[in-house]
Amino acid sequence: MKNFSTSSPLFSRNLSLNLGGTIMNLSSPRVMGIINATPDSFFGGSRVSDAAQALEKAREMIQQGADILDVGAVSTRPGSQEISETEELERLSPVLEVLREAFPDFPLSVDTWRAGVARTVRERFGIQLINDISAGSLDPKMFPTMAQLGIPYIIMHMQGTPANMQNDPAYENVVDELLQFFAEKVYKLRKLGLNDIVIDPGFGFGKTLEQNYTLLGQLDSFRMFELPLMVGISRKSMIYKLLESEPAHALNGSTAAHMAALLKGTNLLRVHDVQAAVETVKIFQQIY
Repeated sequence: MKNFSTSSPLFSRNLSLNLGGTIMNLSSPRVMGIINATPDSFFGGSRVSDAAQALEKAREMIQQGADILDVGAVSTRPGSQEISETEELERLSPVLEVLREAFPDFPLSVDTWRAGVARTVRERFGIQLINDISAGSLDPKMFPTMAQLGIPYIIMHMQGTPANMQNDPAYENVVDELLQFFAEKVYKLRKLGLNDIVIDPGFGFGKTLEQNYTLLGQLDSFRMFELPLMVGISRKSMIYKLLESEPAHALNGSTAAHMAALLKGTNLLRVHDVQAAVETVKIFQQIY
């Protein structure tokens, strides 16, 4: 496993994750590659139709420098409809099986808000990380389940649900409200004994274009938690709508936004385009 040394003078326990007994230092930014085992995710380039295609995409992303792969089986684009837990696991299982067989120790994350799915993928496939778009809001069993599993947990802010989150998102002060949201969530998780927590502001999840850019401009406010900060803005509407484009043509805009996020203290970039993100991180590190 590469770049997992704790000898760096910048190493911080608070900016590290215990991934199956291996410590990943996030004092230097990392890249998470997206693999969607869904037919309807907003960006076609992230979708895989079967396990073989997932394996091919995973191999490519790892070769390009991904530090973690995040596998999801439920589309969470605005207006998307919920599927059953059974169907979610039926989509996930063959993909995770081939990935775990091909890459036994590589850090795998699963994008799910269901406690039952989190428990199953941990027990069956040794998943090292869970990425929850609802921060426990959609399944009250998620927090105690994650505390029992004892693996790192990404909590994201979302106003509403994927089906209605973009209907009319409203905040008095978007940054202050998210800081309060995370303060409450982190307190509850730590009270349960879970300390490996990553926070994600949830760009595009119940936010207007203007609110998204307010968040991006004030990302450094989230440093107060002294926890790893993940940003997922790759090819999202806040980029392509601003540029009057579409997801397929939003790579340049994504790269610019990724650099802005890094300059504001982001530790983990969740991306569709691994090579471009890795190159962005390298340039950032050369400067800082």
